[in-house]
Amino acid sequence: MTTITGRQLRRSRVPPSPSGKDGLGLLDVAIEAHGGLARWNKVSSIKIDVSITGAIWYVKGQPDVLRNIVMVVDTEREQVTSSFVGQDRTTVFEPGRVVVRRTDGTILETKDDPEASFEGQAADTPWTAIQVAYFSGEALWTYLNTPFLYAEVRFGKEEIGPIDVDGETWRRLKVTFPAAIKSHTREQIFCFGPDGLLRRHDYAVDILDGATGLNYASDYREVDGLMFATKRRVYAYEGDYQLVPEPLLVAVDINQITLA
Repeated sequence: MTTITGRQLRRSRVPPSPSGKDGLGLLDVAIEAHGGLARWNKVSSIKIDVSITGAIWYVKGQPDVLRNIVMVVDTEREQVTSSFVGQDRTTVFEPGRVVVRRTDGTILETKDDPEASFEGQAADTPWTAIQVAYFSGEALWTYLNTPFLYAEVRFGKEEIGPIDVDGETWRRLKVTFPAAIKSHTREQIFCFGPDGLLRRHDYAVDILDGATGLNYASDYREVDGLMFATKRRVYAYEGDYQLVPEPLLVAVDINQITLA
């Protein structure tokens, strides 16, 4: 009898859909363009040297807090560890808990159910180290696991109408996240170019009272057979995904990527 491990069950590839109406056909195209599930299933973590900047960090009283940091993103469970270069400080994000600790493991601060700490905040309410770790953790975990994560059966997916942007036709995948996953919001839209690579990621952010985001992905780099966007630029949108050019809300610039 064949034994299926938890990892294999979570990541078993969804069968292609002839019609594409349920989103599986587009998902197959996107997964193959980004390197394929066979290669992805050999990866357990992604380490990045990254700077995460933009207007949001000034509004939240944390300018440059995530400039030049090292993040390790787990691909098998929702966990992100962030180390601050030149500081004796590391944060660990998990959906139900965030920890701030020293490099020797000494715990400086911890918070269970960190999502609840955002309730009642105004747009300019300053964030704590715990809240920075939560927001950046749930964001980067989603970004770096896209699109492979959505092959799991617990994610709902549906291909919706394409859009034309700058001379390209972008096919769009609407993904419904399970309640157990913490991300910007439950329903998000991923736009893929003719080459199958992610061009833009559209969403609202629940912990920011539904603030909107158009997240543009570019500057792709192949790392050990997988394709990663090393540049992301996030702007607000109004109405029918009409970009608000100022301010630049979040900028993600990845310098080094290491797979393990």
